[in-house]
Amino acid sequence: MGSVSLKIGDGTARFRRATVCSSAVNILMILSVVTTNLFALYSFSSSPKHPHTHLHLLHKNFSLISEQVSLILREIDMSQKELAQIERDLLGYESLDLSRPNIANELKLFLRPHQLPLGRDSKTGITQMVSSVAHSCDKSSDLLSQYMTYNLFQRCPDDWSMAQKLILKGCEPLPRRRCFAKTISKVGLLHPFPNSLWEAPLNSTVNWSGLSCKSFECLKDRKLSRDCIACFDLINGYENHRFLKSKSKNDFLVDDVLALGSGGIRIGLDVGGGSGSFAAVMAQRNVTVVTSTLNLDAPFSEFIAARGLFPLFLSLDHRFPFYDNVFDLVRARSSLDGGARPEKLEFFMFDIDRVLRAGGLFWLDNFCCSDEEKKRELTRLIERFGYKNLKWVVGEKPDSLGSGNTQIVLSAVLQKPVRV
Repeated sequence: MGSVSLKIGDGTARFRRATVCSSAVNILMILSVVTTNLFALYSFSSSPKHPHTHLHLLHKNFSLISEQVSLILREIDMSQKELAQIERDLLGYESLDLSRPNIANELKLFLRPHQLPLGRDSKTGITQMVSSVAHSCDKSSDLLSQYMTYNLFQRCPDDWSMAQKLILKGCEPLPRRRCFAKTISKVGLLHPFPNSLWEAPLNSTVNWSGLSCKSFECLKDRKLSRDCIACFDLINGYENHRFLKSKSKNDFLVDDVLALGSGGIRIGLDVGGGSGSFAAVMAQRNVTVVTSTLNLDAPFSEFIAARGLFPLFLSLDHRFPFYDNVFDLVRARSSLDGGARPEKLEFFMFDIDRVLRAGGLFWLDNFCCSDEEKKRELTRLIERFGYKNLKWVVGEKPDSLGSGNTQIVLSAVLQKPVRV
């Protein structure tokens, strides 16, 4: 697959990767050298009748070889440049040029490499620390520079929505900043744990800037996504019954899933977990769950935190910031859908597999398939991982967003095998 590296030293952050194209150029160079050597060998091995004629032909052959080599080298150089340009066009990025006048000074300072104070580290072999920034940030350099423009050691602009916009554009991780994020006093306003799990937070504990709703009352009946329909109503809605009572055969109950884990479920990851109700139900069963989320038209992160749970502000395209084989349980809903690109779904599934320990459970919860072909593709992909099928249910549901269409829904509990 190649690799992407960040090199900063001459004011430019470059991203390079090895490709099939570069391998083809190397093969072409080898063939050219072999051909030239064979041509030279033929010239030297021939024995003409007249010595003077031989010297003349030898000189002529040398000139011809020299011209051929020069021509081959020029063609190789042109091919490399053309292939490099094609690669840049396909990848959509080449460099983050920090010398451009519109780049904020804070961004330049953040990306500048810093030498280790004691020189080379004997354990890692590194001599300097280099800050990271996503390669897709180059496409949003103006917006990124605006994000990095602020008053040093003062309060940051109230621009969390700009940060989220950059993240959704693939500019993730974002650079750090040297300013104070906007704070909201929550002293004495948060409910004590575990009461906080099912008591609605106060409106005054949330930053509502950049959102269409300005209160939780406004959000109670909102259909924000297939996974969040009135999910902010913890009192009168269905949210406090989810995972405890089923509406259909595809709705698995938490206690049934935990029983499949044979008592070995302690920590879990909920991918795109809405308002955090799954984590709340699991917390009541002494299981710690991290909920990945974004504030898409609602304050999901602050709401989850106000419930005494762990929100992870992360897009679905970002590699999970966890070590390998650490979670006992990973749950994912429709957020697993990779859209029209099967490779995107494969990358996502492999990252889930990476953080899930051997013997851990992968809970695919009400995954919506647009048609039978989509279901077959997902089924074939899951089979390639070799998971043990503990529970598998396929059903049909009307689209929860009210489109009037009926969707194929897949729910499954799968156990990761031990691979040697």
